[in-house]
Amino acid sequence: MRETTIARNYAETLLELARRAGDLAAWGQAVDDVAEAMQSNRTLRLFLESPRVSAAQKNQILGRAFEGQLPRVFVRYLQALVNHRRQMLLPQIAREFHDLVDQVEGRLHANVTVAAEPGDKERRTISQELSRAYGKDVVPHFVVNPGILGGVVVRVGDTVLDGSVRRRLATLRARMLSQRA
Repeated sequence: MRETTIARNYAETLLELARRAGDLAAWGQAVDDVAEAMQSNRTLRLFLESPRVSAAQKNQILGRAFEGQLPRVFVRYLQALVNHRRQMLLPQIAREFHDLVDQVEGRLHANVTVAAEPGDKERRTISQELSRAYGKDVVPHFVVNPGILGGVVVRVGDTVLDGSVRRRLATLRARMLSQRA
């Protein structure tokens, strides 16, 4: 099985546990915190990936480290990952978990490229218009690229909506050149 498929399966399990606990946001934050710690803390990463440390030892240390800080069921979930030698997939599991939560909550993420940094009002307007157009809650992620000259370029999944001034000028130029010939 590919790692993404495995991560997706574990994320589905995590989603079900979070639903039962009734707090998707807290569980999302917990998985993010642990995944981020694994990526940023070399000692933790080496400890978790070391074949010299048994799964039982890793589970014992994880249990003590997170006791009282994370829900007991979440710690047992982490220990199950260790038992199945899947603990290093936790960053991928976290991404898959958030994708699943977005699907459950009817949320899309859009990459929005603009020519200049938008103000709060522009951000709200773009978000509202995208939400209306897609019929879902759209979370825009803004990127500034002065090269588009103006307008916006929106990417949602594989769909690109190019309303940039640069594209409009290129289209106009192509039409003018084709009429000339």
